[in-house]
Amino acid sequence: MPPTPRSHIAPRTAVFNESVIREMTRLAMIHGAINLAQGYPDFPAPDFIKQAAIDAINADINQYAITWGSSRLRRAIAEKTRRFYGLDLDPDREITVTCGATEAMMAAMLAVVEEDDEVIVFEPFYENYVPDAAMSGAKLVFVTLRAPNFTFDPAELRAAFSSRTKAIIVNTPNNPSGKVFTRAELAEIGALCNEFDCLCITDEIYEHILYDHHEHVPMATLPGMYGRTVTISGLSKTFSVTGWRLGYILAPPDLSNAIRKVHDFLTVGAPAPLQEAAAVAMEQADSYYPELRGMYDAKRRQLLGALKESGFDCHQPEGAYYIMAGFADLGFDGDDNAFARHLIENVGVAAVPGSSFYRGIEGSRFVRFTFSKSQETLAEAAGRLARM
Repeated sequence: MPPTPRSHIAPRTAVFNESVIREMTRLAMIHGAINLAQGYPDFPAPDFIKQAAIDAINADINQYAITWGSSRLRRAIAEKTRRFYGLDLDPDREITVTCGATEAMMAAMLAVVEEDDEVIVFEPFYENYVPDAAMSGAKLVFVTLRAPNFTFDPAELRAAFSSRTKAIIVNTPNNPSGKVFTRAELAEIGALCNEFDCLCITDEIYEHILYDHHEHVPMATLPGMYGRTVTISGLSKTFSVTGWRLGYILAPPDLSNAIRKVHDFLTVGAPAPLQEAAAVAMEQADSYYPELRGMYDAKRRQLLGALKESGFDCHQPEGAYYIMAGFADLGFDGDDNAFARHLIENVGVAAVPGSSFYRGIEGSRFVRFTFSKSQETLAEAAGRLARM
């Protein structure tokens, strides 16, 4: 008998599917729907960062940068981190520039997680964390942030920790819920990290997009936490350049050394001229950050009003640029996936099914909208939703 054909596909790929967010974007293009699913701006990036990129290319900064980031950009990141958060980092030993925050998370996971280690994740979660865990061999342990305020139960969080816990992932401001973790909540998480001798990997890509009285508190600034925290952030969301793929990691020298080795063989390095432009932007952006928050606050209010008038039950985001919207009161007979397709095909507005951010059924009551769009785009979406 001929031998049984063997599979040539690695089993780790069976754990996750293609991005639901990008699937919704494709469907929006097919049906001519307004794309409020994928979180990228449809308006121009600031002139000063675009001009800096043009100048860098014309100056022939077009070859490989140092694999862990150009010296100028790492110095700019260190100086910005000192000004805003009081952390005094060594740009040569504690800062690594990556190809977006997505690669940063993957490099961090591969550097610190071993097969069958447990990693705690809050749900709703950014969809990339599941494949990150699968590719690094981690077992995810979920702790639910309960709507409407997306707070965690301290007892449930403690129960998630064990001797097998290697790390916890904290995304603040949070995608998709818009939650900003408070200093007290972060201190509670940090105390458990110290008690169980595990790491905290933080995704802080939306650190400058905050509303009302909310404050971004980096976990690494809390007492006793810098030595066990890997901080991830980047330029994509802050400067509306999601296609540039520029992220970075802040970590103590021992962790940075391990992460840099993984990063080197994942991507070699981020684009050299765009790193130069990013450095210029960060050096002169202190007055830009308040403008950024004001711009997104106006967009938040515009889309929140449209969704509520159309019958959605919405949590008011504290940060980032997403709205989790419940649709139970709209009389739709179906789950979140069917409702998201209905929105695209019949209403002409694309959102993301809430279940793609949860492991269980909690997400089936929600869809996620982004307001990282122009005022004109949001107004057109509001008109379509009003006719729903």
